[in-house]
Amino acid sequence: MTTPIRRVSRRMPGWAKILTAVVVVLVVFFAGIRFSVLPGLKDLFGTETHDRTGPALLESIQDISRYDAASGNFQVVVDLEKDTKFLPDAIRGSRTLYVGAGAVDAYVDLGKVAKNDVTVNEDRTAATLHLPHAQLGKATLDADRSYAVSKQRGLLDRFGDFFSDNPNSEQAVQKLAVMHITEAAKESELTKRAETNTTNMLKGLLNSLGFTKVQVTYGTT
Repeated sequence: MTTPIRRVSRRMPGWAKILTAVVVVLVVFFAGIRFSVLPGLKDLFGTETHDRTGPALLESIQDISRYDAASGNFQVVVDLEKDTKFLPDAIRGSRTLYVGAGAVDAYVDLGKVAKNDVTVNEDRTAATLHLPHAQLGKATLDADRSYAVSKQRGLLDRFGDFFSDNPNSEQAVQKLAVMHITEAAKESELTKRAETNTTNMLKGLLNSLGFTKVQVTYGTT
C-alpha cells in the first residue's frame, strides 16, 4: 500500500502577512510625508515645536578692558562640493551653496596700556598716550542673515538622510564662511579705522577735561 506523501505548506502564516502589510503601508506613508509625494499629509499631521530648554547657566565672568572702535559687516557665498572616487555625483556626492553673513569687530586693548605709556605735563594741558595696535575679534555669523541657497545630494546621501537627520550638515560651510570673512577682515582697513576712532574718542574725552594738546600713537615702544 502506497503511503501518500504530504506536501509541506510553505505559505506565509496569516500573522506574518498582516505584519508585512502594515510595515509596507507605514514605509509608503512616511516616505510620502518625507518627500511630499502625497500632498496634504504634512498639513494633516503637522508638527508643533515646543522649547523645553532649561535655564542658561552662568559659567564665568571676564572683565573686558578693550574699546570696540569699529565693526565690519561681511557677506560671502560658499560653494562647497564633495565628490566620491569612481562614483558619479548622482549616486554619491553633494554640493552646497551657502550665503554666510557675519561681522568682525576691531578693538584696542586699553588694559595693556602701562603707566609709562601715558605722560602729562605739569600744567595738565598736554597729554601723550601710546597704545597697542588695534586687533580683530573673532568673526561671528548672523543666523538671521545666513542661509543655504541650494543643496544637491546624490542618491545614497538622500537615502541616508531619510533615516537620520544630520545636525552638522551645514557645519562645514559655516566654518568656511567664518574663515573667508576673517580673511576679508584682515585685508580690509578695519583696524586702521578702529585706531582712528579710538584717537578721536580719547581726544574728545581729554579735551573735555581741559587738555588742549593730545597726541595718540600706536605700536610697540
